[in-house]
Amino acid sequence: LQECILSGIMSVNGKKVLHMDRNSYYGGESASITPLEDLYKRFNLPGTPPESMGRGRDWNVDLIPKFLMANGQLVKMLLYTEVTRYLDFKVIEGSFVYKGGKIYKVPSTEAEALASSLMGLFEKRRFRKFLVYVANFDENDPKTFEGVDPKKTTMRDVYKKFDLGQDVIDFTGHALALYRTDDYLDQPCQETINRIKLYSESLARYGKSPYLYPLYGLGELPQGFARLSAIYGGTYMLNKPIEEIVIENGKVVGVKSEGEVARCKQLICDPSYVSDRVTKVGQVIRVICILSHPIKNTNDANSCQIIIPQNQVNRKSDIYVCMISSAHNVAAQGKYIAIASTTVETPDPEKEIKPALDLLEPIEQKFVSISDLFAPTDLGTESQIFISRTYDATTHFETTCDDIKDIYKRMMGSEFDFEEMKRKKNDIYGEEEQQ
Repeated sequence: LQECILSGIMSVNGKKVLHMDRNSYYGGESASITPLEDLYKRFNLPGTPPESMGRGRDWNVDLIPKFLMANGQLVKMLLYTEVTRYLDFKVIEGSFVYKGGKIYKVPSTEAEALASSLMGLFEKRRFRKFLVYVANFDENDPKTFEGVDPKKTTMRDVYKKFDLGQDVIDFTGHALALYRTDDYLDQPCQETINRIKLYSESLARYGKSPYLYPLYGLGELPQGFARLSAIYGGTYMLNKPIEEIVIENGKVVGVKSEGEVARCKQLICDPSYVSDRVTKVGQVIRVICILSHPIKNTNDANSCQIIIPQNQVNRKSDIYVCMISSAHNVAAQGKYIAIASTTVETPDPEKEIKPALDLLEPIEQKFVSISDLFAPTDLGTESQIFISRTYDATTHFETTCDDIKDIYKRMMGSEFDFEEMKRKKNDIYGEEEQQ
């Protein structure tokens, strides 16, 4: 996805783009696999899917589960590039948080917050005061700080200021600010406040939850940006094996494929193409589960997210579940896909993810993958090779978009600017036609 978005943006920027992929489909790791038979093959499961799974073509199974924050950066990229015209989205019906072995709905309205059994009555009042503070907080207006220094005061101190208890802190940091660990508590509060703001503003847009999901699966996203690139003259080649990245004097000059060299000044790729220029920074376990029932205690939702905060299961990082269903054209009628994921911390990852799988029982079929996470050791300053990061365990695209903006800045030497992208499109199409 990062490469597809960048190929779209670079094409809009007037660059000449050639996009090669060794796979027969767009999107690499962020593809959706269809038909279901292909998923069985990919995970080396014997035989074919049973009759009860319905038609194989009705399935589009994401390899990497993520949702879009309604007010987040990816939605902005989609709107500004008008890639939205190729996609349809549905709002995820609810977000849930795990506490003491049970799951509770993350309140999405004031009425829900008052009725929620996640916190006691006095705690609710304090929490409400805190949310009002966050909503009014403006990093450019010191009058809204109330004695907090956004660049110095830690988040731990902000929670203290509002006298919030451990349960509420867990729920705020992990289900609203969407941190995977508790490291944020001792960092300056500005980023956490902005994350909670993003959650609240995203929630305000559609009301049920802050998350959106594209019909037919996440594989639609890279395809949409690939189309954008093609409209602006980009060339796409699928099924194109990469034999060698050609380097002269430490700088990339081309890519060799099937005996020919395509020459270039800059190259963007994922870590799998340049194993000598990346370093392993961890692992993620993901378990794709096919169910014939909605998840218990979610009011039979067609889609939801469940967050299991690390404190609740004696871990350092959270466990996530994303669930979607036939309502999103990704599964056969009456079937549900739940994908559990977390950052690996021990030599027995399957045991680590068990608390999530216990919530999903009975599971009809599961597909387990453990992936290495890579980050570039070469930032491309000399070599002009720009390497994206592997997808982390988060359940939304904010970190992916940060990576895209980082690569853009390293390539172009200037910050990625949404407004400028809008203007460039106007230059090409003229204001009139866009109306």
